[in-house]
Amino acid sequence: MLRGHIRPAILIFLILTVITGILYPMFITWVAQAFFHSQANGSLIYRDGKPTGSALIGQQFDDPKYLWGRISATSTVPYNSASSAGSNLGPSNPALVNNLKARITVLRSSDPDNNLPIPVDLVTSSASGLDPHISRAAGYYQIRRIARTRGMPEEAIKHIIDRNTTGRLFGLMGESVVNVLKVNIDLDSHK
Repeated sequence: MLRGHIRPAILIFLILTVITGILYPMFITWVAQAFFHSQANGSLIYRDGKPTGSALIGQQFDDPKYLWGRISATSTVPYNSASSAGSNLGPSNPALVNNLKARITVLRSSDPDNNLPIPVDLVTSSASGLDPHISRAAGYYQIRRIARTRGMPEEAIKHIIDRNTTGRLFGLMGESVVNVLKVNIDLDSHK
């Protein structure tokens, strides 16, 4: 009686292994490559034919001639995708206040003539610590510094930021965001 059940069980196991372990993954991979090629391959951004980064993971920029992104709270190195995490510092934590003051000092010292209010996303980290985007206000806040260090007109910098801004989802949800890496690549192409 036991032998009569073993053979069908092994056969079903092999058939399901082929379907769910080989055919289904191959089909999903084909669909992803055919219809979502960029996303399936990491949403890579290319510069001179070489991958420079991903549109989904931020990078550290601290040179005054570049647009700066949000602070990364990942450990070891900034924007470390292997250790994605927020800072977990609450509003009453003195370490958070000290971090905010330090970032404000850096922003003010890099552009001492800028008296505009500093957008909150330039002094805080995102929940993942990997956010590649900033608000349009955070991008506009940095225009004067970038224009001065690059010797470019402020209007040209604003146009580059606007060109690399993604609007609200379906025009309703979320806010417009600026991809920092795309702006910086665009800035470097305007020498």
